[in-house]
Amino acid sequence: MDGTVNIYMRPIEGVTVTIDLDSIKIVGFLDRIKVPAPKGDGTDYRGSQQSPPFSPSLNRITSVQPDGPSFTLSGHLVRWGSWEFHLGFDVRAGTIISLASVLDVDKGNFRRVLYRGYILELFVPYMDLTEEWYYRTFFDAGEYGLGLSAVPLQPSTDCPANAVFLDAYLAAHDGSPVKMSNVFCIFERYAGDILWQHTEVGIPGKVITEVRPEVSLVVRMVSTVANYDYIVDWEFTQSGSIRLKVQTYHICVVCCLWLVLVNLILVGLTGLLKVRGSVYTHMDQISDEEYGILVAENTIGSRHDHFLTYHLDLDIDGEANSFLKLTLQMTKVDAQESPRRSYWKVISEKAKTESDARIRLGLDQAELLFVNPSKRTRVGNTIGYRPTASRILC
Repeated sequence: MDGTVNIYMRPIEGVTVTIDLDSIKIVGFLDRIKVPAPKGDGTDYRGSQQSPPFSPSLNRITSVQPDGPSFTLSGHLVRWGSWEFHLGFDVRAGTIISLASVLDVDKGNFRRVLYRGYILELFVPYMDLTEEWYYRTFFDAGEYGLGLSAVPLQPSTDCPANAVFLDAYLAAHDGSPVKMSNVFCIFERYAGDILWQHTEVGIPGKVITEVRPEVSLVVRMVSTVANYDYIVDWEFTQSGSIRLKVQTYHICVVCCLWLVLVNLILVGLTGLLKVRGSVYTHMDQISDEEYGILVAENTIGSRHDHFLTYHLDLDIDGEANSFLKLTLQMTKVDAQESPRRSYWKVISEKAKTESDARIRLGLDQAELLFVNPSKRTRVGNTIGYRPTASRILC
């Protein structure tokens, strides 16, 4: 460990052990150590070991709700504003949101948006061909379990001071129940963002300003899978959207994070980097492919991706839903029709099969829409819910 608790920064490269899991015996051993282990200096991530501190100290910030939270809990049923949903726990998927519905104030009833949603899989392939690395392709949900890897959340650090915490239970290998404390936290968030704003100066003698703050409800869980810490947020907004936010550690060029699916997906930074030992101490020494970037002396940050796949069973006003792909088509204009030479119009395609619904993220300029073709709005538009896809490529 060389004086650090960051065990991932001091790999011993070149030792491979093959174990027969049926007999629990070592059946193969390969020692081809050719590179030194990276130094432990400066790799301890604990704040008490940082010298100088990682960043200047800031004054305290806290969230206060003098009248208490605006949401209510009835078992695992959560009600907040116009939202109502059930919060569940699974050893593989972790957070499961089901029966998410929005209150229709005019009709006085809840209208279903999401029947069931959760992280289906989280695939992490490393792009390194060396003997000790070529097989490293992980399924963090299926192999490790995001729920099984959930960690207790700390008040006022993992979650703000106004958060409410919930426990979860799972079955041990012998069938006995195991309590996992503070797996979830639920809190209302206001970060100074604006939900809606308009200032009107076009009326003589008047200036009218209307501003509404963006307050949202967040359900959070954190899963630690080896060196990665995944902060999984489901955020419900007053405007009726659901934001899926997953934070994990990545460094541009070294590791890229690709995220796909519903209403808004963001990414942040946390956790630790998995590195490979190297003989190099400076980038000028490297002439061949190292499958990564030199991030410190004798330390390579290996290139890899995180592919998040969500299971999202939407029920927009019922089960009879269709998926539309809306693309923009450039159309030329006759000179006699308008001074404009071209304009774009929207082409709507309904997906009949899963392959019809595929898009190439970052290449296809398309809008996606889930609709209930049997339901209409007051002015005759089809009832729908629009997901946005975010692809983050370093």
